[in-house]
Amino acid sequence: MGRLFGTDGVRGLANAELTPELAFKLGRAATYYFGREHNRPVFYIGRDTRISGHMLEASLAAGICSAGGEAVLLGVVPTPAVAYLTCKHGAQAGVVISASHNPYPDNGIKFFAGTGYKLPDAVEDELEKLVNAQSDAMPRPTADGVGFITRKHDLLDEYVDYVVGTVNTTLSGMKIVVDCANGAAYEAAPAALKKLGADVVVLNDRPDGININAGCGSTHLEQLQSAVVQHNADLGLAHDGDADRCLAVDETGDSVDGDQIMLICALEMLKQNTLTDNTLVATVMSNLGLHQAIKNAGGKVLVTPVGDRYVLEAMLKHNLVLGGEQSGHIIFSHHSTTGDGLITALKLAAALKQSGKKMSALAKVMTKFPQLLVNVRVNSKQGWQDNAKIAAAIKAGEDELGDNGRILVRPSGTEPLIRVMAEGPSLPDLERIVGNIAGIIKQEQA
Repeated sequence: MGRLFGTDGVRGLANAELTPELAFKLGRAATYYFGREHNRPVFYIGRDTRISGHMLEASLAAGICSAGGEAVLLGVVPTPAVAYLTCKHGAQAGVVISASHNPYPDNGIKFFAGTGYKLPDAVEDELEKLVNAQSDAMPRPTADGVGFITRKHDLLDEYVDYVVGTVNTTLSGMKIVVDCANGAAYEAAPAALKKLGADVVVLNDRPDGININAGCGSTHLEQLQSAVVQHNADLGLAHDGDADRCLAVDETGDSVDGDQIMLICALEMLKQNTLTDNTLVATVMSNLGLHQAIKNAGGKVLVTPVGDRYVLEAMLKHNLVLGGEQSGHIIFSHHSTTGDGLITALKLAAALKQSGKKMSALAKVMTKFPQLLVNVRVNSKQGWQDNAKIAAAIKAGEDELGDNGRILVRPSGTEPLIRVMAEGPSLPDLERIVGNIAGIIKQEQA
């Protein structure tokens, strides 16, 4: 049996892999673990808009109560709101029920410590042992020892006020289109932008349980691109299902990815002398053009493996303040303990306002090298790195690109996919090289 906790909590097909029984056990295990130091541990629980969220929330809360904890239900709120509110109100842990950008049949459960940071692997391993134990020997208090549930959706207003306070300019005079992905941002994102004075056009803010991420949000920018041009807007912003990411669209309808967003924010911080050690943290997936642009501006990039946890680890270790991924998962560590799509959106909009330029001009400071990413769906991710045919295909591609490009092959942490990325000066060459590698992976890992 594989590890229960993946790179971003426990995920799976809701009611088949991620069952209410498992959610109940996770609630009991977490309450027992955090109850070792607190008589009645408090958990702040938020969810996105998936139809299965109610079911998993009820089961998780029941598990917490059965072990004597308190479950505070925040309702539909962004993932970073759970992290922020958990820390601010002194709860022992936060829990998010979401599968982020995945399709609506999937769901997930991830935990935050009372500090607002994700749990270390060692703690997840302890929870997993408790969940998988042959018999449940954890206490079951009775009478007034039984836990209880409270509902505090109004705390979302505290989070909105907080993110608004992270920028030092108004957005008055700007027209902004925001795509809420029918997800966790549907209330908070428009409210934050309006509080700062922007003229806001809102897309996909009517969740029905099954339309989260459906042809919208940060994974499907087409609707936003059309709307920005149609409304003659200055900027378009797109969130994912749990609102810990943000991508953008310039005034012409062209996309602005996470690398470009990080660069724009980093250059603004370099001007203000607020980018610690003049260093941005980015993963190996970030475009080579980002490295060139930062270097040209007198800064540097610290490179980490793929995954926001590695970005955050590097930021904390070196006391750096800005880092993230091309996917739009960006961390401003002075303001947040995790990726925050709303803070990213507001920081980008503020940088645009302060520049006095068009978003297209800001984005073009970075020359994007052609980059091709193909996701290969496989039956098994096991053993691919030891496969001689796959290794030979990768080496052939690397030899062809030489010093003018690179190839990165890695398994997805949350889905049955192996990702093949290549970067270089010629897109047709990349398509041929990636196609060859992907074909062999599909053949060998079927």
